Formats: sequence, structure tokens, C-alpha cells
Amino acid sequence: MALFSSRNSSRSRSSLPYLVFLLIAAFFVFKVDILISQSFSSARRNLEKTPNRIVVNPKKSSEERVVDSLPVVLVNGTFDQHIMISWGEDRGKILENGEFLTLSLDKLSGSGFQSKKEYLFAKVDMQIKLVPGNSAGTVTTFYLSSQGNKHDEIDFEFLGNSTGNPYTLHTNVFSLGQGNREQQFFLWFDPTADYHTYSILWNSKCIIFYVDGIPIREYKNLERLGVSYLKFQPMRLYSSLWNADDWATQGGRVKTNWKLAPFVASYKNFTYEACIYSRLTSSSSCDIDSPPSTNNAWLTYELDRRSRVRMKALQKKHMIYDYCNDKWRFPKGPAPECKLLQ
Repeated sequence: MALFSSRNSSRSRSSLPYLVFLLIAAFFVFKVDILISQSFSSARRNLEKTPNRIVVNPKKSSEERVVDSLPVVLVNGTFDQHIMISWGEDRGKILENGEFLTLSLDKLSGSGFQSKKEYLFAKVDMQIKLVPGNSAGTVTTFYLSSQGNKHDEIDFEFLGNSTGNPYTLHTNVFSLGQGNREQQFFLWFDPTADYHTYSILWNSKCIIFYVDGIPIREYKNLERLGVSYLKFQPMRLYSSLWNADDWATQGGRVKTNWKLAPFVASYKNFTYEACIYSRLTSSSSCDIDSPPSTNNAWLTYELDRRSRVRMKALQKKHMIYDYCNDKWRFPKGPAPECKLLQ
């Protein structure tokens, strides 16, 4: 009996270095995945967007550029009125009298769309059903972005996976071209089985990411700490379906299976409330200095204590990565906003 215990102990000790090696390797692959996803974000932007230079009237102050007397626009819109297919030729389709939209990806190309108008603060909602089955290597995006090297951007990115494994919901915020603010989640439902609503609220006080009306992330305006905020650059809404099998699924180890193409993501029930930006006047349609009303309450909305507690509980259960806690990528300490975003 002693001999049997001794042998078991010896086997345990001999397997320990192997287990340690596996843990270190898994950790390294996850970190590399985050770094690669950051660098490929710029590649995605170049792939998806047509050139569109922002021109701001230098005669107007920064405050004047976001104030005008026209009303906030509220639209329960159809795709053909408010969205245009921006790339991918006929792989993007607007169907059913503009109430339904699909994007597809094959070995030759993906596809994407963008809003016809630019916004300077908005609340956008979209119901999306992601690529079903083996979606490894595919990325479906839904985001707001400006143009130029110092662009602003608010990202939802859905990283596909092999059959039976969960999508990764990747979120990020860029301000003046600087990102590195990733948070990632595993969803609490199958996003391919039915439509779910993904929303972005962006005003002068905060940015809030929602899934089915539940806040999952909040990014506050902390200019008082010297942190730049997305405040002066108008943005369009974009969405795309594209191939990123160099990094998207398990660090690029699982490639896209083109035998399953075309891959299709579906969209419906697009709504938005927005301050429409005019290039003619270099101004927005909102008067942010006016008292809030039932029509523009979103312009000054922030999460209350109850909503924030609910969000933190969800993050604790479903968040798989937070840049604020990543000492490996940021050995000098977290970004200055992290202490107040916790």
C-alpha cells in the first residue's frame, strides 16, 4: 500500500511541470489574442469603410459645434431609408421592403453597411442574429466610428467559434485614435438561435453598451482626469461580416471552414435617437444646453446606482477579460480611468 502511494506521488510530481507549462501557454495565447485583435482593428476599418474626410468649421468653438436649435431626431426606421450597403457588392442585401437586412461572407469577400447620416451623440439599437453553427474565423461587427487617423470609435465585435463553443463578445472604445480599452464577455444565451438587441448609448456624459436592454459596460467622461472623451467627432453607424481567422478564434488556431460558406448574419428592427450632424453648418441638430425632456432624456442619461450594481453583477459572472486588470499588457499600471470605472 505504501508502495502504491509512493508511485502515485511520484506520478503527480512528474506531471506537475507539464500542467504548469499548459497553464502558461494558455495564458500567453490569450494575451496574444488581445494584442492581435487590437492591431487588426485598424485593418478592419480600412477594409470596411470608404474614405470620408471630416471637416470642422474652425470659426466655431468646440461648444458651438455641438449646439444648434433643431430638434433631436427619433426614428423607428427601415433599412432602405437610413442604411446603405457600403461594400461586398451583392453579399449585403436589404429585403422585405427595407425591414430586414443580411450580410454574408464567402472566400472572396465579406460585406458591410453604414448609416446614411452622421451623428454627434446617439442611442442606436439593432436586433442581430449571428452566424450559426461553425462560425470559427468570422467576425461580425456593430459599431460607431468617425474617420481619420485620430478617430473615435465604439465597438461591438462578435468573434465566431467552432460548433458548440461560445461566441466572444469583444467591446472597445477608441478616443482620438487610442484604443486598448477592451472588455470581453461570454453571452448568457445562444446569439445564433434568435435575434437579440445590441445597443450603444453615447452622450456627453458616458457611453453605455447594452445587450437586450441590460447594461454590460459603462465608459464615463473623465476629462477632468486628463482622459480624452468622444465628444467632438461625428460618427456613422457601421456593421460588417468579415474573415479574421488569423486571430479571431482561439488565437488563430481554428481557421474558417470555407466549405460551410456563405456565412450569414441577419439584422432587423433598427432604431435610433440621434443628434444629426450637418457638414454644411458644421453643427449638430441638438441643443444640449436645453433642459432634458421625454424626447431627449438619453442626452443626459447616466446609470443610476441600481443599474450599476446590476451591471457589476453581470460583469462578475460573464466578463472574461478587462483591460483594467491586465498587468501583463500594462505593467506600469492601469489606465487613469480604471479606478473610477471599477
